[in-house]
Amino acid sequence: MTERLFSLSLSRRRLLITTSAVATGALVTMAGLTPALSADSPRNGGDITFLIDSLGDTWIPNNSAISSFQGHIWGHVTDKLLYVDADGKVSPWIAERWEQNDNATEFTLHLKSGVTFSDGTPLDAAAVVANLDIWYAGRKNEGINPIGLFPKTYDHAEAIDASTVKVFFKKPTLGFIPTLGYHGSILISPKTIAQPAPQQADLSKTSGSGPYVVDSWKEGDFVKLVKRKDYNWGPAAVGHTGPAYLDTITYKLVTEPSLRVAAVQSGQADIAYNASPQELESLKSEGFTIATPRYLGFVNGWAINTKLAPYNDVKVRQALQAGINRQEIIDTVYTPDWKLATSFIQSNVPGATDQSSLLAYNPEKAEKLLDEAGWAKGADGIRTKNGEPLLLILNSNPYLATSKSVDELIAQQLGKIGWKVTIRAYDVVTYGQKVKYGGQAVPAYEVTRSFIDAGTVASILTNANNGENWFALDESDTKLNELRDKIASAGSTEIRKPLLDELQKYILDQGYFIPRTQIVQRIYAQSPKLKGEVYNGVAYASYYTATKSE
Repeated sequence: MTERLFSLSLSRRRLLITTSAVATGALVTMAGLTPALSADSPRNGGDITFLIDSLGDTWIPNNSAISSFQGHIWGHVTDKLLYVDADGKVSPWIAERWEQNDNATEFTLHLKSGVTFSDGTPLDAAAVVANLDIWYAGRKNEGINPIGLFPKTYDHAEAIDASTVKVFFKKPTLGFIPTLGYHGSILISPKTIAQPAPQQADLSKTSGSGPYVVDSWKEGDFVKLVKRKDYNWGPAAVGHTGPAYLDTITYKLVTEPSLRVAAVQSGQADIAYNASPQELESLKSEGFTIATPRYLGFVNGWAINTKLAPYNDVKVRQALQAGINRQEIIDTVYTPDWKLATSFIQSNVPGATDQSSLLAYNPEKAEKLLDEAGWAKGADGIRTKNGEPLLLILNSNPYLATSKSVDELIAQQLGKIGWKVTIRAYDVVTYGQKVKYGGQAVPAYEVTRSFIDAGTVASILTNANNGENWFALDESDTKLNELRDKIASAGSTEIRKPLLDELQKYILDQGYFIPRTQIVQRIYAQSPKLKGEVYNGVAYASYYTATKSE
């Protein structure tokens, strides 16, 4: 395998990796990888290897299905009630059709017949009720969390018969149907749900109804999936419903980005996840397939802790909003595959509106606002007030490979205005322990978060119905709470649309959320031999429809 790396033509990229070719070959050999087998036909057979930078720290389904890493595996071993595509369009999957009452408080789901989990349990109405209940409540005393974006207004669900479920909400909940396609809303066998948390954390003991099952796995190393030959209930929206074409998918942990890319270039693996943006154009020119899908959700940006001085001052927050040159971020760190933020939610989300005027780079405005707020610039360029420097601590998000580079550029931009910026970097586990919305020492929490329906946003941002209270406002902002309640009680998208527009304007104008760019959190560099993958509404690649040629 090592010799293959040296035999490649020495393009600019390959000149960079040739010196580490021996190390790369050794890494892949130790990992137990061999060059992926070619498919026996254009449509069936073949094995692929997907190199990923993390496999997370738990496999409890409720806790891990929303992870940027484990979500790849769950997307192949489980199904969802509904399918949501990259434009937010909802279509049938396990639920063949559905109805709702006039005020969106009751929904009826009609299920496909003949669907089973890999343990043989039928995926019937009783199984769906068990899943809805655990998504809503979890079992917190065991460490099994609720699904964060599942509607907090859920009351209960009933199995009317084997293929019919009726779902009841305490208040209007327009977002329920699209949220059934959210990547956390995975259908798990009731036998798995009944297991205690330690057993649920054993991936080999988890049963889903998806097109693949877990063949083998090793914590912090790899997960190998093998196709389920009796699978016949894929979503019609992807153009295929029967068994998957590929025989196996192996997700292998390789932490170094350059080694992931080098292994795909050499043919030792098929997909490198989260390649550096600076490598993408070179890889494209070499014939590799590059995908940078945007998910439905929040843009990459900061939720601001309004309880922490000086960010309890609206003028300081507005200065922060005006002091960031977002076009320079794209020009410097990214490529034209990235788009400017136009709101605090992605522009492909139904209900997003263009608020670009509130995000214009205007350092003169920022300087004026800080002057008015009493922050005077010293001889060293740092602004102070009452002897304290204008400080911003940034905790680079490990779920986004480019986060630290963006932080460093923004630190330069804000430094010219008078901020003193400190950057901290943690791994995934430590970040989860030390950094959170509204944390006492966290003035700006970096968001990389997906959602399916924009109507869920208002309640997430506040503390209503156990919301996440992103800006540490509690109930202090009357206007925000009023908008939240009106959006939550809207019985139709027509009523809700202007309210969402007003919400976006208000949050950006108040400097509660500071967008950086529209997010591409999942970057795929792929062998040209592999074709037919599909990217869903949260930008996960599904290889259920993929084929591999020789």
